[in-house]
Amino acid sequence: MRIVVVVLLAANALFFAWSRGWLDTVTGLPAEGGREPQRLAAQVHPERIQPLAASAAAALAQRSCLELGPLDGDAPLAAAQAALKAAGAEAQVHSSELPGVWVVATIKLADPEFRARKEATYRQLRLAFEPLEGLPAEQPAFVLSRHAGEAEATAAVAALDRRGLKGLRVLALKAPLRRHSLVIAQADGLLADRLRASKDAALAAGFKACGAAPAASSAAPG
Repeated sequence: MRIVVVVLLAANALFFAWSRGWLDTVTGLPAEGGREPQRLAAQVHPERIQPLAASAAAALAQRSCLELGPLDGDAPLAAAQAALKAAGAEAQVHSSELPGVWVVATIKLADPEFRARKEATYRQLRLAFEPLEGLPAEQPAFVLSRHAGEAEATAAVAALDRRGLKGLRVLALKAPLRRHSLVIAQADGLLADRLRASKDAALAAGFKACGAAPAASSAAPG
């Protein structure tokens, strides 16, 4: 009986020591293993978890229309579309055609006397003319008219030729241009922040709030 009492006392003493954590390093069984207060103690600012989640949810709920452009030409458009795809975004393309400028011009008038005779002729015929600008390799020369299309300019040369005016030619002063803009109609706040912070050169024009839609445009998913 005495042995039983001694065993019980020893068992109780061991349990008491273990429950106080005194034997954790010996037994490998932490007394507070079920509660793991050390994990709670290791948390860094646990009170911030909920506000951060709420902030992200609020940003996702925000919606805004973003526009990138204008982008002059098809190559910048393709590069911007690739950058948006890499960022996980889709955009619609709005495109418009900017007409070119063709001119009816004289041949090069390097000789001052010949140039003066041409001026006198045009004044006598009451034809408006101006110095050619923008094409250094074709100067000096006079421009007699400007046109939005090459065919129109060619027809003007033919009409002047019938009046006896020779030595005229059609020059492309500015080529026609396709101009594009990319529109994300419903961008959430997180996407908007990510795009505005992007360092991709293809998006260097920067996103802004959508303006009025172009009068002449065609839309296609990007």
